[in-house]
Amino acid sequence: MKFSRGIGGLVLITALLSGCQQDSAPTRSTSVPAVSYINVTATTHKIDTKMQARVVASQMAEVRPQVSGIIQQRQFKEGSLVEQGQLLYQIDPATFQSAYNEAKANLNSAKATLQTAKLKDQRYAKLIKLQGISQQDADDAHATYLEAKANIEKYQAALETAAINLEYTQVKAAISGHIGISSVTKGALVTAQQASALATIRTLDPIYVDMTKSSTELLKLRQLMRKDELKQGNASVTLTLEDGSEYDHQGQLKMQEVSVDASTGTVTLRAAFPNPDGLLLPGMFVRAQVNEAIDENAILVPQQGIYHNADGTAYAYVISDDNHVEKRTVETVNAVDNRWLIASGLSVNDKLLVEGSGKVRPGSEVKLVRVEMNGNGAVVTVAQPATDASATQGGV
Repeated sequence: MKFSRGIGGLVLITALLSGCQQDSAPTRSTSVPAVSYINVTATTHKIDTKMQARVVASQMAEVRPQVSGIIQQRQFKEGSLVEQGQLLYQIDPATFQSAYNEAKANLNSAKATLQTAKLKDQRYAKLIKLQGISQQDADDAHATYLEAKANIEKYQAALETAAINLEYTQVKAAISGHIGISSVTKGALVTAQQASALATIRTLDPIYVDMTKSSTELLKLRQLMRKDELKQGNASVTLTLEDGSEYDHQGQLKMQEVSVDASTGTVTLRAAFPNPDGLLLPGMFVRAQVNEAIDENAILVPQQGIYHNADGTAYAYVISDDNHVEKRTVETVNAVDNRWLIASGLSVNDKLLVEGSGKVRPGSEVKLVRVEMNGNGAVVTVAQPATDASATQGGV
């Protein structure tokens, strides 16, 4: 009985001590996290599109023989600049000269026959009036004259064909430009319209740069162009070479392909560049930047303030006037340095959360710390945490 009373007393003392400890423990309050934000502003922005590009010659002509024969001479230096009409190869002309001489002789013979037939026809025409010959003889004489006259045209055409073939023994440059390596040497047999070219001429000044742009980006830009604040760019193009250096001359956008490549989903754009020093060579890969539009009220925000879902859609956290977090879907156009160009979803004077997103969720109350970003979109100035009163008013 005494033992039971002792245990009851200990339980009572323990309960009293526990109650005292609970009364003396400090009350915990939920802390409001501090987050950094920027005020969204509008600025004038040149919409420059960066694309992979390849250099191509503005003109290219593959030199091929139009008659068959043996190469007698090569009249150019490989890699040199040739002018349109310049003699490049001489094919042995002996056979073609002989054919020309034969055609010329046939034409002269036909002219003599024509003269004889003409005189006979005229004489028979007079005799038929005097009934000195039969009508059949007169008709035969006139038909012979007409046949001789037609033969003149036939032999004249044959002579012209022979002259053309003789001229083709001199293989000349079709365009002006730099000529490459010759695939044949003196003594080689070439055939008319053969598959392999004797050499290739390329015009390198001006020179073309072909750029590829995804059809998705093209659609985004066209949708953006519907904005009243957007103006057409000057279509100027700048190049970054393979070694990272900038090309000294500026190009001009000339055309855009009217179809999409089904295998790559891209559209080809072509720009023309001056190339006085021959620095750009066909086949070279470069990076091109095209000024396509000017947005006078562009919204550019740091990339760290824009997030993406697994399906690629973008969203941002915006702070409401009562300092609560809102999740908002946004549409991005492209990246500009370390900023995103926003097409929709954000407005001027929105408070965009840029630091502290891991501490909040939509609907969370936050304390505001206003920050600023430089021209490249990097956060450079951080203010002290705002007081409750200042936070309620939108921060410092």
